[in-house]
Amino acid sequence: MTRSPSLYALILAGGAGTRFWPASRAQRPKQLLPLVGDEPLVRQTALRVLPLLDGDAKVAWERVRIATGAHLAEATRAVMPELAEHQLLQEPAARNTAPCIAWAASIVARSEPDAVLMVLPSDHHIVNVERFRATLRAAIDSARRGVITTIGIQPTRPETGFGYIEVEGEITSGSAQRGLKFVEKPDHARASAYVAGGRHLWNAGMFFFRARDMVAAVERHLPAVAQGLAALEQAAGRGEEAQALESVFPAMPSISIDHGVMDHLSELAVVPGDFGWSDVGSFQAAWELGGKDERGNVAPEGSVLIDARGNYVLDLRTNALKKRMIAITGVDDLVVVETDDALLVTTRERAQEVKLVVDELKKRGETGLI
Repeated sequence: MTRSPSLYALILAGGAGTRFWPASRAQRPKQLLPLVGDEPLVRQTALRVLPLLDGDAKVAWERVRIATGAHLAEATRAVMPELAEHQLLQEPAARNTAPCIAWAASIVARSEPDAVLMVLPSDHHIVNVERFRATLRAAIDSARRGVITTIGIQPTRPETGFGYIEVEGEITSGSAQRGLKFVEKPDHARASAYVAGGRHLWNAGMFFFRARDMVAAVERHLPAVAQGLAALEQAAGRGEEAQALESVFPAMPSISIDHGVMDHLSELAVVPGDFGWSDVGSFQAAWELGGKDERGNVAPEGSVLIDARGNYVLDLRTNALKKRMIAITGVDDLVVVETDDALLVTTRERAQEVKLVVDELKKRGETGLI
């Protein structure tokens, strides 16, 4: 009996945002935070897909790869202790998604060219995990047939903050169909037309492919990246890949996999998905997804909330000996975030304006707080 090619999970865990300050920092970005539930988002991502990977739990963890910045490697390993050092692909410079995905595919192709990689963002939340896994299985099956595949999310509103994917024909839930093109974030009128037309899905940044198919696509459509991969391959043969990476990777173009590869494919498959997806893009979204008490509050266990409704409270203080009781009385719809060195109090409605705080800190030169 022929064994199916291996399946790997490549989780993209780079970048840093300002929408979750003071919880998120340059050294502790969004994916390392327990914004929804008790586990950091990146760990939740891995745990969701482990049942799809090969073998028992130990073998499944061995099929996980994390692409992240070198400066985040230590913090990432701290929340993913099951991973060995070689399972963290440490980027010496931020180069968007195409170079790191291509590098991961190239590494896997060295020993298993027919292995399938599923590429997943590290900072999303899924409500219906079983339906999510079923959608992933359909995408994996499509990739095993040699077609680079993505998942599109059934839109629930004319969202202007997401990119879209146009598909051929009427959307058929749960089965792969032909993708036509990726569309940049639209204005409200165009987004409304997309939703009404029934041929556009949200682009959630999930991709599925055999390792050799992605390497071939990069060689065809991104020759500058392919040139860098060839240099890394040569260095790996000499046992010097880590040293070569320091100069080769930063020289690659900074480009997304969407623009660099997906937009140019003659054949692209899209599997529509509807499983309660969120990119957890704000404190408001974290509140919407969080476990609430009878008055709609999301707060740490043991907090005292009296005559308070719709509040989001996040306590990320690390010194357990100095933990403080959090008590809220007579207020509604607040965001309260406490860390070891900062406290944020704002309203859910204006929580996006936390970016202005980061801008002010930069002006003041308070780099240690960013």
